[in-house]
Amino acid sequence: MIREAALVLADGSVFEGELIGAVPTSGVSSGEVVFNTVLSGYQEVITDPSYAGQIITFTTPHIGNYGVNASDFESRRPFCRGVIIRDLARRQSNYRSEASLEAMLVRYEISGITGIDTRRLTRLLRDTGAMPAAFGTTSEHELFAAAVAEPGTDGIDLVAQVTTPQPYTVGIGERLIVAYDFGIKHSILRDLCGLGRVEVVPASTPAAEVLGKKPAGVFLSNGPGDPAEVGYAVEAIRGLLGEVPVFGICLGHQLLSRAIGGETFKLPFGHHGGNHPVQHVPTGKVEITSQNHNFCVDPASIAERATVTHLNLNDNTVEGMRVRDVPAFSVQYHPEAGPGPHDAKYLFAMFSAMMQQPQDWVSGRPIGVTMGSNLMGYRAPDLIEPERGVA
Repeated sequence: MIREAALVLADGSVFEGELIGAVPTSGVSSGEVVFNTVLSGYQEVITDPSYAGQIITFTTPHIGNYGVNASDFESRRPFCRGVIIRDLARRQSNYRSEASLEAMLVRYEISGITGIDTRRLTRLLRDTGAMPAAFGTTSEHELFAAAVAEPGTDGIDLVAQVTTPQPYTVGIGERLIVAYDFGIKHSILRDLCGLGRVEVVPASTPAAEVLGKKPAGVFLSNGPGDPAEVGYAVEAIRGLLGEVPVFGICLGHQLLSRAIGGETFKLPFGHHGGNHPVQHVPTGKVEITSQNHNFCVDPASIAERATVTHLNLNDNTVEGMRVRDVPAFSVQYHPEAGPGPHDAKYLFAMFSAMMQQPQDWVSGRPIGVTMGSNLMGYRAPDLIEPERGVA
């Protein structure tokens, strides 16, 4: 059955299409619209908690052709506000498929809209920046009112909506790594499990509680929203620095930067895709990376304590940094690559080496890990947040 719908942006732009997935209880789904340029991996994108508060536009026109399955979930459920698609596949065809994309959307009460001119929409967002919007089956007038009323992601603590309510442990081994869940992805946990036993803790966990567990290292995860609104996490990170090796990814990178006195700002339309070129500054080598973030670190604000190690070659924004006086480093992009290329897997090996030789890391002595080193992660999907499913 065709359900006619419309997408209305806060600037008044209107796009006509058809509703897919769940029917919103009020007839309206609203959020901040962003676009993602991956060619595949739509399930991993939709289930990435970093999209909380946002509506995802896929620039690839044909979505849903290989279905979905329980193993490829990146979190216990999707947290995005909706999806925008040019053409939803009529049937899925893949030996790993367990259900259709639309069945997954219905199960988790996520709405979507298809038949949209995503090319026009993407060009608009590139010119004006990420923008609040609303879509649904109600009138354009009501949709516009909902879009204007949508606050977006600025000044909002979205981490509290996605973090785990209680600690849990994945993997095996004597080495303990504590991972802060600001919106952690399952693929990150699989890589960390290759380094030891991982205890995942809520975002609000104090530093003293973490240090009481005597971890070999602490990981700061990805997550959604404005890093300036997660002050409790910044305070905890300050209490960890110098006491234990720290590695951060995405939001974790931004929070670590703020913990050493840095400032963050919002990018016009963010970085969302699987093919962003990033230069490793010390060697000049370039890696192709997976990215999903809206905020960025001001390089001048961290210069006193940190060295920028990675730069985005599209816009020269900071993609990685190394704190000089304590064993800590972070990257803005996603080395776990779920989805995306595996060029940056060496960063997990760097974290392992830093946990083994924290003083060598601070002194700048070689630690035996270089760009291009690979690391096979211990895969334990049955241990990771079992509250998953597709149909």
